[in-house]
Amino acid sequence: MKTKHINSETKPESNDAIIEIIQMHKWFDDFHVLQDINLRVGRQERIVICGPSGSGKSTLIRCINRLEEHQRGKIIVDGVELTKDIKNIEKTRAEVGMVFQHFNLFPHLTILENLTLGPIWVRKTPKKEAEETAMYFLEKVHIAEQYLKYPGQLSGGQQQRVAIARSLCMRPNVMLFDEPTSALDPEMVKEVLDVMVSLAREGMTMIVVSHEMGFARSVAHRVLFMDDGKIVEENTPDEFFDNPQNDRTKLFLSQILH
Repeated sequence: MKTKHINSETKPESNDAIIEIIQMHKWFDDFHVLQDINLRVGRQERIVICGPSGSGKSTLIRCINRLEEHQRGKIIVDGVELTKDIKNIEKTRAEVGMVFQHFNLFPHLTILENLTLGPIWVRKTPKKEAEETAMYFLEKVHIAEQYLKYPGQLSGGQQQRVAIARSLCMRPNVMLFDEPTSALDPEMVKEVLDVMVSLAREGMTMIVVSHEMGFARSVAHRVLFMDDGKIVEENTPDEFFDNPQNDRTKLFLSQILH
């Protein structure tokens, strides 16, 4: 994917961290899946995380909105530390949107109903206002004409754009993307990446787990490489791709860049 570099067009607002992860560890039974993770994400910063399968990338971002529970260390999102306190978890999830590999749309609801469900039930938004917001974001992802259809009537790329619009309807401060194009046919990838590029231009704070290296080079402020549950390298896109320091990063890039 060729995209005009926008890294410098929308710089983070400040050094103020909207997400801070401090010495975080996670285990699945005896498997130490995340090891001593330290990460600060500034407001409006865009980070792309890459690495081999099983390196802990998806688990890391799932911990940020408590879809997975970490066992040691701290995760602080917009000033709220994620603990077992259900109120803090609910507050964080309301502020952090997430888009998955698979679209997770309700098949028995129309596109419009999928988008209004969260605002009505979680944010107590009046139905008319929720529908107006839903149509606004469906316009932004170029799919408003499909609002009365059901997910099964749409292509994979269209469903993923609906999933992005659904997250935006909650007016999040942060968007997390977990390999959002990996389940798509190649010709559908660009339409989803185009939507993500437009979000980047508008200054959305984004953490994206992806192997779309063209997107990473063009859009990210920082690229992180994970292996074996650790962040082993992070740098600006140009330095990351042109001058990788870690041998494991060099091997990964040699295999994924054609």
